[in-house]
Amino acid sequence: MVVLSELLLEESSSTSSTHVHSSSTHGHSSLTNTPSYDVYLSFRDLDTRHSFIYDLNEALIDANITTFLDDEESDTGEDLKPELESAIKASRASIIVLSKNYASSTWCLDELVLILEKRIASNHIVIPIFYHVAPSDVRWQEGSFGDAMAKHKQKMEVETDTNEKRQWAMKMGRWNNALIEVANLKGKDVKGRRETEFIEEIVNDIDRRLHVPLRTLRAQLIGMESSIKFITSWLKDGSSHRADILTILGIGGIGKTSLAKYVFALHCHEFHTSSYVDDISRRCNEKFNGLMDIQKQLVNDVSKTNSIEIHDVSLYTSKIENVLARKRVFLVLDDIDSLDQLDALLGSKGFHPGSKVIITTKNTWLTESCALFKTNIKPIHERLLLRGLGENESQQLLCFQAFHCNYPNRGYEEVSKKLVKYCQGHPLALEVLGKSLHNRDVAYWEWFMEGLKKETNSYVNNVLRMSFDSLPYNNDKELFKHISCYFVGMDRDVTETILEACDINTRSGITNLLDRFLLSVGENNEFKMHQLVQEMGRCVVREESIKPWKRSRLWCHKESFEVLQVKKGKGNVVGLSLDIRMLEKENLGASYELKTDSLSNMNNLMLLQLNYVHMKGSYENFPGDLRGLCMHGFPLSYMPTDLRMENLVVLDMSYSNIEAFVGCYSDPRRLDKRQKLDGLCFKEKRLLGSLKILNLSFCKQLHTLCDFEQLPALEKLIVRHCVGLIEVSKSIEQCIELVFIDLSYCKKLEKLPRTIGMLKKVKILLLDGCDLGKPRIKSKDMCSLEILNANKNFGINTRTSSSTFVDSIPSDLKFFASSLPTSLVSLSLANNKLYSESFPLDFSCLYVLNELYLDGNPIDSMPICVRSLPRIKKLSMRNCNKLKSLEYPPQTLRMLLLHSVDKSYIEKVVFHPEMLPLTLYYFPRVEPILCEIEGMIKIQLMVDVEENILRGLGWTNLNFLKERHMGASSSESEIQVFYEFGILSTMYEQDEMPSWFKHRSMGSSISFTIPSSSQNNLRGLNFCSMHAFKPPEEKFPFLDEFPYRQFPKTPMITVSNVTKNRMWIYERFKDRSTFVGVKCWVLLSHWMFGRNEMEGGDLITITVTERYNEVIKECGVRVVYDDGEEDALDYYRSWNHIIGGDLFPFQTTTGQYILKNQRFFMDGVALTPYHRKFIVDGPNIQGKLDEVRWFRSLSPKKPDITGYAHEGKGILKGYVFRHENV
Repeated sequence: MVVLSELLLEESSSTSSTHVHSSSTHGHSSLTNTPSYDVYLSFRDLDTRHSFIYDLNEALIDANITTFLDDEESDTGEDLKPELESAIKASRASIIVLSKNYASSTWCLDELVLILEKRIASNHIVIPIFYHVAPSDVRWQEGSFGDAMAKHKQKMEVETDTNEKRQWAMKMGRWNNALIEVANLKGKDVKGRRETEFIEEIVNDIDRRLHVPLRTLRAQLIGMESSIKFITSWLKDGSSHRADILTILGIGGIGKTSLAKYVFALHCHEFHTSSYVDDISRRCNEKFNGLMDIQKQLVNDVSKTNSIEIHDVSLYTSKIENVLARKRVFLVLDDIDSLDQLDALLGSKGFHPGSKVIITTKNTWLTESCALFKTNIKPIHERLLLRGLGENESQQLLCFQAFHCNYPNRGYEEVSKKLVKYCQGHPLALEVLGKSLHNRDVAYWEWFMEGLKKETNSYVNNVLRMSFDSLPYNNDKELFKHISCYFVGMDRDVTETILEACDINTRSGITNLLDRFLLSVGENNEFKMHQLVQEMGRCVVREESIKPWKRSRLWCHKESFEVLQVKKGKGNVVGLSLDIRMLEKENLGASYELKTDSLSNMNNLMLLQLNYVHMKGSYENFPGDLRGLCMHGFPLSYMPTDLRMENLVVLDMSYSNIEAFVGCYSDPRRLDKRQKLDGLCFKEKRLLGSLKILNLSFCKQLHTLCDFEQLPALEKLIVRHCVGLIEVSKSIEQCIELVFIDLSYCKKLEKLPRTIGMLKKVKILLLDGCDLGKPRIKSKDMCSLEILNANKNFGINTRTSSSTFVDSIPSDLKFFASSLPTSLVSLSLANNKLYSESFPLDFSCLYVLNELYLDGNPIDSMPICVRSLPRIKKLSMRNCNKLKSLEYPPQTLRMLLLHSVDKSYIEKVVFHPEMLPLTLYYFPRVEPILCEIEGMIKIQLMVDVEENILRGLGWTNLNFLKERHMGASSSESEIQVFYEFGILSTMYEQDEMPSWFKHRSMGSSISFTIPSSSQNNLRGLNFCSMHAFKPPEEKFPFLDEFPYRQFPKTPMITVSNVTKNRMWIYERFKDRSTFVGVKCWVLLSHWMFGRNEMEGGDLITITVTERYNEVIKECGVRVVYDDGEEDALDYYRSWNHIIGGDLFPFQTTTGQYILKNQRFFMDGVALTPYHRKFIVDGPNIQGKLDEVRWFRSLSPKKPDITGYAHEGKGILKGYVFRHENV
């Protein structure tokens, strides 16, 4: 415990206090800037100091929980002392003892406000204790709380000083809101309880929530907050009728064990019995009877008795099954790596209902392959994949270990940043390396990092090596070494093509690598590998020999050059990579010329990369077993005829000087001799008969592609950015296996062969950026193309992302559509300077087209031909900066992309009434957003809103509208009306609310009960709030400590139906109103509630969360009822994602609705501190859905006259509104 007098003494004296626990509580820890106190106690001296508070404080101290207790009596009317503000900031939690006289103390009320602000701004825990007072008295300020607040109001009213009176009014508003907020929190009521038992419950609760016993795991849990919340929610929300299993997955050292150990210690007491079995894999491998020892531990833990000694695994398994069937258990099985282990420890008979099992493993398929999942009643299975830490969390963990604080010491900023980058979020690496570098100077850090990549026997490397050693087949290990040395970042399809030609089984091998998290696949189909895992794979190769030329693979450019220079490479080398530019970076001016015979002894070489290498001599001695050859920057203007390429499956000659690629006659100087050299053409044995992928991108001198008959196996032809290319030979029709053609940005291409249309297997054709708006290219008979995709520089990669497809159409498009193959699935016409009128009227011949890309063209509206596509699913019009509108896209559309890098000028998007759900991508770069998207946001100027709409809303008696009729103010023409989520709202300058708001409340919240006399025809609410800027002295207490994101960008309105337990949190669309220099302004909104959401007798609370520089002076509410006449708002009610409609994508895990426009374009809503005021529990990202296609503009159901929804297209009767004040 720390009392205020001791804190003051500490600040005025350098001597340390001798009070109990002072050594662990005084001052700020140098370790992680952790809070000085566990719990701040807020209470009223008069009621509890010498009884309840004393006993509670002693019990907390006995439980090793550090408390802050003010030892001075708090006099009413005094300002809160700065020392108490500091203590609240320095505490992890607050216990607020709400007693009879609590509200009579302004000191206590100020404490309450600060504590709740701290809760909003951080993870500060707040536990209200209702000490012989009813929560309703606190919420509604009734009883002693009402008397106290009435006295404070009297003091305010008798105050004569204007500024003082204003300060009192603002304080009263904050106190009122704080009392409502604290009463709505989950608290503890002492009524009817023995105080000793009640105090014990409080101590246990705070002990659990502060994780006091688990402080030693603090460092290992950095960055795991969301995972802890996920598992906690999983443990609490499981079905009581079935058992649940959670598998925590990830590579070694990623934090699986620390996380499982933490949540087990946190929640094991909540189950009948529990067991944590750690390090199972190692214990089984190190001891012959290791598995039986583990079984014995599990039985003893769960049964709470010492079992009879058994010497058979199967008998132990039977005993485990019997024990687990009788009790609700919580098990953690740490580091499982085989089915035998899992089957022996879980059996196949199932668990007692409500049991929970956590399994940590490096193998993703293991859990669902065990015997338990082969039964008729399978357990519910969840997976949690740990991917590592972010950059900030990584730095925090590293600095915690290296510097014992959250940030690097001065001078260490750059070296710590390099080490964080090297570790790529791997917690074990950060922890181990941080400890190794503790108290070391910067020079040692630099030296240490230089040696990391050469270290093969480090602790981190050995942990990762276990996953490699567990691979079941030698094929998988060879595959892993190939990928770690050469193919990280490469396209998966290309890699598989090459490695399958090297006799590697990629289908099962890649699956095994993915299952063990040794490999992953990126969103563009490229292979990804954690840097530490890649280093581990290369370490395995280094272990083959200390001499580079005796290893199977060479990837270090320096080592590769040295081996070639001295010609030491032998038959053991299967792969070699050399990029001269990487050497030139280190040794400017050095000569790196090699001879072709440097490779003559590498008989088994299959993978060769020689980028920007100048070689002298004949190519006839090049290895003949090459499967993949990459020679960027090849210096010759032709392909050497003596280069053996009969076994090549991939050839990449990008950035080369070749002028023509014409089959076996690659030297353009010899083209005139081809009639005399028929024997050299290998008519029987084709020179490139195995070649499947040919890449000639960025060959600026290339002008001709001919003799495709020499490439019978060719599947992918990539010729991007060949700015000199003029002709592609019609012999391309001989490439009957061709599936991919990329001719993007070949701006001089004058002729596309008609025979392309005769190819029956072509899937991808890329013609991006070919300026086809010019009357130059002729294109006919293009056949059977599935994906016309552009926008990505492939290098040797041939698969592009789905966002980049074919971009080229001639300016004369009359015959273009008819010349395209009817089997076309995806077509891209991006960046071709095509206008809306450039397109044909009809694309119906493309009856199976799924994807159309029109990105970067100067079109101002969607081309008419798009509507003729019967099966179009994806339409992309990104970066079409002249696009003004998009009206009625095809109903079959499932994805629409409209975002722009620059400012978007699109004004309106309108959908067909029968439009099916789709995914919409539109990320405006500037605010406010001015685009009107049907189903999301409708924007109108107030002067353009029809009178019958305003009457329907009840917005007829507004002063500025009267002025509008007289044309008195031009500023009124700028007032906007927004409609979204079933809410119409507007903001305008005014120093008072409309007079027809009779039910009002000072401050930012209002509560009322809907009259029970209503005839169940409630149609909505009108809500109004009056805003003003805070004076400069009214600075938010924690603004210096926390960023501005603690506040919404626009006023946030929260409507809560307390009776029905429903809540809508509306973050209003940001408009262009600034109100600079304005004294006051009004936010007026109409909420289209129906009786499903509200009805007579319901208790309603409405709260406005203001921006950081605003204060809410007053708010009011008015209920709107239906009179059964014509409905002017029928169209607004037809939208799908409105109150009473489909708001499921906006619903949190705890039932509230966050009505935020950005959710339409983002995968969930990130909860900020101001959300946490209303949403206490649940993950930080809310509203995430498995289904990505959920946006639907108009509802498939129509509202009927009673306010309910019904199916069909019947005529809708209308209604107008009458209004009642509450």
